[in-house]
Amino acid sequence: MILNHLWGLYAHPLEEWQTIDNRHESMRYSLSHIALIALIPSIMGYYSSVHLGWRIGVGEAVYLTHESALLIAAAMYSALILGIFALSYLSHWMAVTFGAKPTFTQTIELSAYTATPMFMSAFSAFYPELWFVVSVGLVALAYSVYLLYTGVPILMHIPEERGFIYASSVVTCGLILLVIILAATAILWTNGIISPTFS
Repeated sequence: MILNHLWGLYAHPLEEWQTIDNRHESMRYSLSHIALIALIPSIMGYYSSVHLGWRIGVGEAVYLTHESALLIAAAMYSALILGIFALSYLSHWMAVTFGAKPTFTQTIELSAYTATPMFMSAFSAFYPELWFVVSVGLVALAYSVYLLYTGVPILMHIPEERGFIYASSVVTCGLILLVIILAATAILWTNGIISPTFS
C-alpha cells in the first residue's frame, strides 16, 4: 500500500521513522507516494476555485473557469514534483558534509514524508476561506518541520547535534525553493502564460 506510513507519521512519528529506516522501500515506491500525495493540492485547488469559489473577507466568491483552473492545477502539480526532487537532491548533496552517506532513495523518502502534511493540508480548501486555509497551512508547515527534525537523525544516521544543523539547512533550502517557485509563478502570471480567467 502506497500510503502505509501515513497514519504512523501522525500517530507515532519516531517509531514510524524507525520503521521506514529499517525497511527502505524501492525508488518506485517513493515516487508513487510523491505522485499520489502531490495530487491532493492540485485537485483541491482546481475543485475549490471552479466549484466552491474563494472568498477574501466579506466580498463575493471568486471562481475560475474550468480551463484556467486545470492549467494552474497542472502547473502546480509539476512544481510540487520538481520541488520534492530538488529538495531531495540538495539533501543528498549536503548529507556528505555532515558525514552521512545516504542513497538518493533515502533523501527522496525524507523529502516526501516530511512534505506530506503540507500537501494534505490542501484538504482545507473544502472551506475556501483564506484565513482558514492559511491557518491550517501554518499548522501543517510546523508539523512538517517537526517531522524533518525527528526524521533526519534516524533516516540519515546523523548524530542529533549535527542532525539539527543538517535539518536546519534542509529547511533553509526548502524556503529558497519556495521563493523560486513563487517567483517563477509571478513571471508566468505576468506574462499571461498561466494567468487565471475568472468566470
